[in-house]
Amino acid sequence: MAAGDRTTAKEKLVDGLVDGLYGLGWAGVKKLPEPAAVALGRKIADVAWKRRGKSVLRLESNLARVVPEAGPERLRELSKAGMRSYMRYWMESFRLPTMDPKRFSAEVEFRDEHILREGLASGRGVVVTLPHLANWDLAGAWAIGHIGVPFTTVAERLKPESLYDRFVAYRESLGMEVLPHSGGAAFGTLARRLRAGGLVCLVADRDLSSSGVEVDFFGSTARMPAGPALLAQQTGAVLLPATLHYGDSPKMYGRIHPEVEVPKTGTRIEKTAAMTQAVADVFAWGIAEHPEDWHMLQRLWLDDLEERP
Repeated sequence: MAAGDRTTAKEKLVDGLVDGLYGLGWAGVKKLPEPAAVALGRKIADVAWKRRGKSVLRLESNLARVVPEAGPERLRELSKAGMRSYMRYWMESFRLPTMDPKRFSAEVEFRDEHILREGLASGRGVVVTLPHLANWDLAGAWAIGHIGVPFTTVAERLKPESLYDRFVAYRESLGMEVLPHSGGAAFGTLARRLRAGGLVCLVADRDLSSSGVEVDFFGSTARMPAGPALLAQQTGAVLLPATLHYGDSPKMYGRIHPEVEVPKTGTRIEKTAAMTQAVADVFAWGIAEHPEDWHMLQRLWLDDLEERP
C-alpha cells in the first residue's frame, strides 16, 4: 500500500471516530436526566482542562489578551471556567432538539429585545451578528420560539462531511435555514432573504476566509468577516450586534445592541471597515464582561496566526 493510501485510510478512520463520538453525544446525552448531563459536561471539562492540551492553552492565551491584568493563577481559573462553559454549550446543544420550546422563553432572557422586534417590523430585514459567547444555538432557538421568526445562518464546513451533515440536520430541526460557508452562493441567498424582510444570524468574531476586515480587538489586530457589513450596505438591512452570557444553570442572558448604521460618506471599503470595527467594539465589550463564556479555542489575532502561503 502506498504512503498516500495509508494516510487516506488513517484520515478516514479518524473521521469515522470523530463522527461516531458526536453521534454518541447526540444520541446519548439527550436521554440523560438534565442534572446528569450537567454533571457529565462539567466532568469532561475538568478532565480536558487538567490535561492542558493545545485547545486549553490556546484558550488561556486568548484570555490573556482579554484580561491583560490577570496573572497565571487567575488565567488558569478563567480557562477552567471557560472549559466548563464550553462543555455546557455542548451538553445544551445535544439536548436542544428534545427540549420543550416553551422553555426557551423561560430560560433565555434578552435585554433590549425591542430593538430586534422594531428592526423586523421595519421590513428592511435584519442581520444579527454575534461572537462565540455562551450558546448561540440556544439564542437562535429563542428567536424562533419567542420572537416567532425563522432565520437563515451559515455554517462552517466540518470534516468529516458526515459531521457537517449532523450539524446541519440538528440546526434545521430547530427551525433554522443553514447554508454552507464555502461555495460562494451563501452571500446571494442571504441578500435575498434580507430583501424579503427576513432575519439572518451570523457568528462573526473569527474570519474563516483569511480575507476579512482588520480590526483593533483588545489592543491588537485581528480579522473579522466583512459579510455582515456588506449585507447591510447592499440590502439596506438593519445590522444589530448581540452578546450573550451564561447565568446560573439553566439561565442564559443576552443583549441586542443598537444598530450599526452605514456611514454616510466614504468608499465601500471604508464603510465596511468602519462598520466591522464598530461590531468588534461591541463584541469586545461583551467578551470583557464575561470572558469565561467566550469559546475561542483557536488562533484569532494576526500575530498568533501561522504564516500562510
